[in-house]
Amino acid sequence: MSVITEVRIPSDAFELGQILSLEQASAIELETLVPSGDVTVPLFWVYEPVENGFLETVERYPTVNSVTEVDVFDDRTLIRLDWDASQDHLFQCIMEHDGQILGATGSSEGWNFEIRFTDREALSQCQDCCEAAHISLELTRIYNPTDPEAGPWYGLSESQREALTLAIRRGYYDIPRGCTTAELADELGISDQAVTERLRRGIGTFGRYALLTPESAAKMD
Repeated sequence: MSVITEVRIPSDAFELGQILSLEQASAIELETLVPSGDVTVPLFWVYEPVENGFLETVERYPTVNSVTEVDVFDDRTLIRLDWDASQDHLFQCIMEHDGQILGATGSSEGWNFEIRFTDREALSQCQDCCEAAHISLELTRIYNPTDPEAGPWYGLSESQREALTLAIRRGYYDIPRGCTTAELADELGISDQAVTERLRRGIGTFGRYALLTPESAAKMD
């Protein structure tokens, strides 16, 4: 069965962490990894307004081909980074052992990665690879998904994940609420009722895959 691990890594321990210096941003969050030919191009959210010179500093890094602003908002900027991952020993160790990066966030304290491996042996081999490359990994959590068919997002459809992610980021589930379903609907371009239904179904799907074993879920069908 596949295994998912959450690891913590110092920013200076791997190439990408050095490229995306956090001296000019409060946090960085991986949005997605986009295959592009023989390389994987990451899209990152950089939180807080991007300081003048940030993109230029990143682009001057030897392994960076280009860096582009995709979307710019008041509090965050979506950046596309075309970069040679072959020089990043962390990414090479992950890819060589069939790891799949599900999420990554960086702050001044370091980076947190969520990675899926085919089994614990692949995870152990990746750890050995990182140790040989003098990369310090702190494993903070290891677990098996309750349902292998759930996929990396626990059975959520793309639209459900989009709605839930937006609701969390906008503080919809905070106390007091940071936004209304009407405001979420405006941003998603759908009706208020559709947002409510999408969130309800998304939470139900997530709970089913994340909290129930396959046996107990089957009893509910």
